[in-house]
Amino acid sequence: MSLTKQKKGLGRGLSSLIGDVKTTTSNNSLEISDIIRSNLQPRKNFDKQNLEDLSNSIRERGVVQPIIVRPSKSNTGKYEIVAGERRWLASQNAGLNKIPAVIIEADDLKSLEFAIVENVQRHDLNPIEEAQGYQRLMSEFGYDQDKVAKFIGKSRTHVANCIRLLSLSKEIIDFIEKDLLSQGHAKVLVGLDNSNLIAKKIIEKKLSVRQTEALVRLYKNPTKKKSTAKSANIKDLEESLKSKLGIRVLIKNKKNNKGIISFEYKDLDQLNRLIYIIKANY
Repeated sequence: MSLTKQKKGLGRGLSSLIGDVKTTTSNNSLEISDIIRSNLQPRKNFDKQNLEDLSNSIRERGVVQPIIVRPSKSNTGKYEIVAGERRWLASQNAGLNKIPAVIIEADDLKSLEFAIVENVQRHDLNPIEEAQGYQRLMSEFGYDQDKVAKFIGKSRTHVANCIRLLSLSKEIIDFIEKDLLSQGHAKVLVGLDNSNLIAKKIIEKKLSVRQTEALVRLYKNPTKKKSTAKSANIKDLEESLKSKLGIRVLIKNKKNNKGIISFEYKDLDQLNRLIYIIKANY
């Protein structure tokens, strides 16, 4: 019996998906000008420095992994990127005219699946892009959260938490996309009426996720100031006892008709007088 434990990875990798579609041409070089961006690409933002680093690598070593494309439905003679847009952009920056590509026949669902798997595998998506990709699988292609989770090899909770981020305000989503707020921060803000205010405080004060959670608890359960106002009857009783005993008397009335009576004496003579009065009357 083998004791080797198999690691759990993504539900499906690119190689698995390629096996599901017809490959028209492999290891083909296409003119970069004949390749166009897909509107199914979940990734909208590319880090400039990372793109520049990849461009430098391509200048030195070329494009190691071919991009995946499909014939464009709307532009005859053009190819639409299914996976590898970052390599395509970096190749342009590197001054290449051609790029290695695998041409496949894929419908919109399969193309979106390719794009999501590649980006999730490479951790290239910001939390909002990831959530929008999952949402498209659900709204446009009939996936539910369980099917999405199985497909990408993550928990249903992860998928649900991602999609919930889309309920945040446009301002907060913008903060996340600009990397001013992390996914951990964003999860705490979901469902809060004053989320915009708290988001700005997080950025301004550079709060950690744990500090943010504490701040949210404070907003949800503000400390109620206990009322120190005494009723007129209690005040009258204090004054009456003071005049009879000759010392200050404080009465704290609590719930359930319980409370505390305290006497303030300035010297032993006042204390002895108080003891005498109590003994004489009781």
